[in-house]
Amino acid sequence: MAVDVDVVDLWATDLAYRVESAQLLRGVSVAIRSGRVTGVLGPNGSGKSTLLRLIVGALPPSAGVLRLGATDLARMSRRDRARRVAFVEQESQAEVPLRVRDVVLLGRIPHRPAFSTDSARDLALVEESLERAGATSLADRDFATLSGGERQRVHIARALAQTPHLLLLDEPTNHLDVAAQLDVLSLVAQVAAAGTGVLMAIHDLAHAAQACDDVVVLDHGTVAAAGPPREVLTPELVASVYGVHAEWVHGVTGSALVFSPLPGP
Repeated sequence: MAVDVDVVDLWATDLAYRVESAQLLRGVSVAIRSGRVTGVLGPNGSGKSTLLRLIVGALPPSAGVLRLGATDLARMSRRDRARRVAFVEQESQAEVPLRVRDVVLLGRIPHRPAFSTDSARDLALVEESLERAGATSLADRDFATLSGGERQRVHIARALAQTPHLLLLDEPTNHLDVAAQLDVLSLVAQVAAAGTGVLMAIHDLAHAAQACDDVVVLDHGTVAAAGPPREVLTPELVASVYGVHAEWVHGVTGSALVFSPLPGP
């Protein structure tokens, strides 16, 4: 996939990750660009979450280079990286005894000097992030009382409060009902439209086809294909990687992917 390096926020080149004798990723390259949503696709165990954790710095790559603009991410401190890259993990069911506003305020920690109090700018950015995420009405709620979709909005608001260059999302629609899934994907599109580069691991190919500007398909830890969804998610590719038949259909609201079992022998 040809990429104009002048508009790349992050470029990962030949990333690899090994745990003892297991090679989880090898030779993975991906570009994340401002204002675009890039989806990381692949069956369970293909390396989607591992890739995101390498980029955010939660795991050390066995090989490869990660650059943010002209800067090698390996040379950044964890605090500096957190100022530039925000990560929303898969939804946890753990109870958090905090108000929603205080959860979002956690996103300002990388920007605050040690032992400092919340500044007027911190508080203003929290309110702005709540508004952007459509979560202002939740601000004084106990986080533990929220629904799954509401929690995802709050997590994204917390990430936005970091004022990141890049937003990484690991299965943001996981365990949500259909309406909440569409709500979260609409929010992701709004975040990208405002200029943030988004990298999103996503399980649902139909949603990826609708929500992503570009996709990277992983298969057994390597890149099987990358590019715009219509060019990448071909019947041949989906059959090879997922073992199902895929077909693009056209309706009044646009094109969509539908799936069926592969014909038997």
